[in-house]
Amino acid sequence: MERGARRALGSTASFTSVPLADGGEGTVAALLQGAGGTAQTAPVRGPLGDPVAAQWAILPDGRAVIEMAQASGLTLIAAERRDAGRASSFGTGELIRATLDDGCRELLIGIGGSATTDGGAGALQALGARFLDKQGNELPPGGLALRWLSQVDLSNFDERLKSAKVTVLCDVSNPLCGPHGAAHIYGPQKGASPLEVQQLDAALEHYARVCSTAFNRDMQHEPGAGAAGGMGFGLMTFLNAQLRPGIEVVLEATHFAEKLEAADFVLTAEGSIDAQTRCGKALSGVADAARQARQGQGVPVIAFGGTVKLSGAELQEMGIAAALPLPDGPMALEECIARADELLCDAAERAVRLLLFR
Repeated sequence: MERGARRALGSTASFTSVPLADGGEGTVAALLQGAGGTAQTAPVRGPLGDPVAAQWAILPDGRAVIEMAQASGLTLIAAERRDAGRASSFGTGELIRATLDDGCRELLIGIGGSATTDGGAGALQALGARFLDKQGNELPPGGLALRWLSQVDLSNFDERLKSAKVTVLCDVSNPLCGPHGAAHIYGPQKGASPLEVQQLDAALEHYARVCSTAFNRDMQHEPGAGAAGGMGFGLMTFLNAQLRPGIEVVLEATHFAEKLEAADFVLTAEGSIDAQTRCGKALSGVADAARQARQGQGVPVIAFGGTVKLSGAELQEMGIAAALPLPDGPMALEECIARADELLCDAAERAVRLLLFR
């Protein structure tokens, strides 16, 4: 975007580039680049048990940043190997443990892009929780095994978590179970068949009942409990985590509001600008911040997307002056993806040249 805009404005123009993310893939990299800090790597178990080198970060203020996609992400599994019933979030728990070992006690956990539907049970097992069946045996990995859960044993749960403050970066409001829950909404993209969706939903509901008895509170209906295959539920229930829109946390860490005060306009982008964009995605967070800048006078926002499916009225309601699709002619999706860098650059130049004639 900067290269394209600079072609229109010339070399004397000043740009501030701010990398952003909303809690999914790229959150650690965006915060490292936008806020500074130190990158760390930990060997963990991937969602199907394969070894993975997962990156996390320590920000300058001492907060740790974990990205679930790095340890338990869908992109870590080839499409033909996806197994929503067996995939485990254990590696995310290992990342949490690594941050505690490094002395961090304030954690930001981005939970987008997960391959799992285990209610966060795998991550909690990595932190010392034991999920037992009626015979006292520990359950195998994965969400389907939760249907056999009889008892939660926290006698070896990591004591350091009592003094830890956990903030979950989450941009969805799904409950844990039901037609809008983790299994029904996200299970199919993780490899679940229609039958497995029903089984996983029932297993998660049973898991929630057992946990509500153990903790004397029921979090399954809380907004975001169904995020990341129920990881939201697990972290809220066991770690007293607070859920916040990921883009809000990232905008704060990168001091985005301060940078807006000197801006004439904002260029931003998203893969598809559609109905989901309006529900706490990164682009909506940028638009909200820009609308509030300069004591409410606002800064104009131009957005780019692989597709633009919102009407002009819907864009205006969000605080976006205009949204432009990237393709400059009919082309296949594969070509659009391969040429995304070039297409975005060209679209930014076109948009800024139009701005010059306001």
